Amino acid sequence: MSSATADEFETHRPRLFGLAYRMLGSAEEAEDAVQDAYLRFSGADRTGIEYPAAWLAKVVTNLCLSRLTSARARREHYVGTWLPEPVITSDGTLGPLESAEQRDAVSMAMLILLERLSPTERAVYVLREAFGYGHREIAGVLHLSEANCRQLYRRAVQRVGEERSRFEAVPERQEELVVSFLTAARDGDLAGLEKLLTADVVWSSDGGGKVSAARRPVEGLDKVARLSVGGAERFAAGLDFTAAEVNGETGLAAWAGDTLVGMVAFEVRDGRIAHIRVVVNPDKLGFVRRQLTRAA
Repeated sequence: MSSATADEFETHRPRLFGLAYRMLGSAEEAEDAVQDAYLRFSGADRTGIEYPAAWLAKVVTNLCLSRLTSARARREHYVGTWLPEPVITSDGTLGPLESAEQRDAVSMAMLILLERLSPTERAVYVLREAFGYGHREIAGVLHLSEANCRQLYRRAVQRVGEERSRFEAVPERQEELVVSFLTAARDGDLAGLEKLLTADVVWSSDGGGKVSAARRPVEGLDKVARLSVGGAERFAAGLDFTAAEVNGETGLAAWAGDTLVGMVAFEVRDGRIAHIRVVVNPDKLGFVRRQLTRAA
């Protein structure tokens, strides 16, 4: 590939990564899909590519559809709760997140909801919602009829919308909640935690069988408050925590010295923490570790 062609591809890389990540819920696999697209672009006959952005989006989408099929088979045997790979979003990695709706679209909650869709439904939904593609354009990407794409989109919206909770649009309040949560957990302040958590709060942790983590979600105010205190005593006492925007949500990065050992994302509803998602599977921390290292 010539340097000019390589430079041209790089102008599309952020958008392609954002597409692949929303499709796959895995930053590492998204990078692989984008790299595969790069290789195909480098070997393609450029005279047949009138619109590189559209051509590359089509290639990445179909690469992700192939990966989703094998990924779902692997997740059937995943140890414990599966959560998406965390991504720092304050650096524009997934594009500008200037509104509550944009942050909601890349939240862990949304990515988990997208897991309920078939691979094709997910592709239609992501292309339409996140990238503003028309149904005719989506039909061309997926080699489907326009009517079929409309039907798939309606079905996806219905399935996602059934349990979709709106994103809390007050980042400053989120950060206050997270700081207060960490302080109360470390102080063993159960009463303080109860004021910060919703009655139906949920704690989900993803260790992938590689490190210690709750295999199933923990639900309810009392259980989550006690788990938070116990976790702070047993596991977090020697760790340092830094604030980070994780998938559009206020979160924390947990460090043991210079080693990133976990990422925590907090979903906020009605001014209280409604869901705590903890990723400690080391296989899922490589991408976010590189992000944080570059930012340091």
